[in-house]
Amino acid sequence: MDINTNLLMTIISASFIGAASGYLGSLLILRRMALVGDALSHVALPGIAIALILNINPFIGALAFLTIASLGIWRLEEKSEISTETLVGIFFTASLSIGIILTEDIEILEALFGDIAKVGMVDTLFAVFVSCLAIYIISKISRGLLLDTISKDLAKSAGINTSKIDLIFLLLVGVIVALGIKVAGALLTGALVIIPAAAAKNISSNFRDFSILSLLFGVLSAVLGIILASALNQHPGPMIVLSGTAIFLVTFLLRK
Repeated sequence: MDINTNLLMTIISASFIGAASGYLGSLLILRRMALVGDALSHVALPGIAIALILNINPFIGALAFLTIASLGIWRLEEKSEISTETLVGIFFTASLSIGIILTEDIEILEALFGDIAKVGMVDTLFAVFVSCLAIYIISKISRGLLLDTISKDLAKSAGINTSKIDLIFLLLVGVIVALGIKVAGALLTGALVIIPAAAAKNISSNFRDFSILSLLFGVLSAVLGIILASALNQHPGPMIVLSGTAIFLVTFLLRK
């Protein structure tokens, strides 16, 4: 695959992942869980390290660890009074420590900051399919999540299984974070979830505008970041974050 084709595949992957990340981020911010997406991205690091040791796709390792962490957080939250943020913080620090120990120095930069040279056709098609599926599922559970955010009792009175909704939501966060790792890296993928949604919140007056703008800003941040990374020969993660930050600053100046 030549450089131009590889860049195109990366841009397509990044745009769909950015869309799903931004859309998901709008709900994370409304539920005051903005740092959950960022912390979960670090949970993936041991999975990436083990996948690299076994010479398999890092996405598989990342998704496995993120799924286990999401299930663990959900289960512990159900059985205790500990908040989601606290549980994520525990999983985050432990996983980051294990991942750094397991990951070799040569591979650590790719794992932490992404690598646009390793996104192929199969990766792109998979990213497009999973991102579209995630956006569809989020749109279907968004009403339940909003009611759950306002009041669990209100959500339950409306016939919503809040426990099931919370589990699905955490699993979706894990899937989107795992997808973004190849493009933005484990260290900065969380920013792709948080920053576009934060930018959209500055200029939104209702949830519909908020979610749509979050999706669009996610696409814009990812695509601009990939193009800048390619042009400047940099890791894509930092460029994506800086692009998103620039968008945030513009919307902050234009905020209502």
